[in-house]
Amino acid sequence: MKPSEDGINIKGSREGLLITLGPGAWHNALGALETRLTATPEFFKGARVALLVGTRKLVEADVRAARDLLAHHDVVLWGISGDDEETRHVAAVLGLDAQLLPRDRAELRPRPVEPPIEPPTPIETAHTTGPLEPSAVDDPEAGLIARRTLRSGQQLRHPGSITIIGDVNPGAEIVAGGDIVVWGKLRGTVHAGAMGNETAVVCALDLAPTQLRIAQFIARSPEGRRRKPAPEVARVRAGKIVAESWEMK
Repeated sequence: MKPSEDGINIKGSREGLLITLGPGAWHNALGALETRLTATPEFFKGARVALLVGTRKLVEADVRAARDLLAHHDVVLWGISGDDEETRHVAAVLGLDAQLLPRDRAELRPRPVEPPIEPPTPIETAHTTGPLEPSAVDDPEAGLIARRTLRSGQQLRHPGSITIIGDVNPGAEIVAGGDIVVWGKLRGTVHAGAMGNETAVVCALDLAPTQLRIAQFIARSPEGRRRKPAPEVARVRAGKIVAESWEMK
């Protein structure tokens, strides 16, 4: 993954998000982390996070400061990974996982579904059709593929794009920094471009989400919508979310 300007890199693991903090003083690293948390709160809210701190030698006050910062943004710190033995000891004393084994894939984590903060507006159906165009993401190779059906109460969160081969049932939730592709029925809650990418798209073989977000835009399926299921793609056009026929050419 390409290094970011603030030295912070994020990827998924089976336990939650792994956040690598860049070099430098600890207070500067936490400052950069807080900037990320503040800039994209919808992506991080409710997440489980482990911090990869490299060779830093952290004392208990340092780890508590990180835990308090994350808790302030409704994020749970579950682990600290570092090369220093004392740092790992402090993490273990505070009840954190100090023996992390990073993985390349994220797994489903149960999480209650929260109601929308603001009243959503219906998805508008566009009259134009066209092939799905990939959106611009920082690292296209960081996409996640999950071959399963997401059931009520399950959540999938990833900083890149997410592809689901299966259905997304009502009560399930997907949060992605890039695009969301569902090769099946989409009935749950989805948030694409959660880190501010307005060019992200959401597409499904049957697009009827409980709630759909792209970046800061929010929409829902119209009440009493009756139609024959067909592949559709939702994207932002002229400041609103529209659904179009998804034709692969």
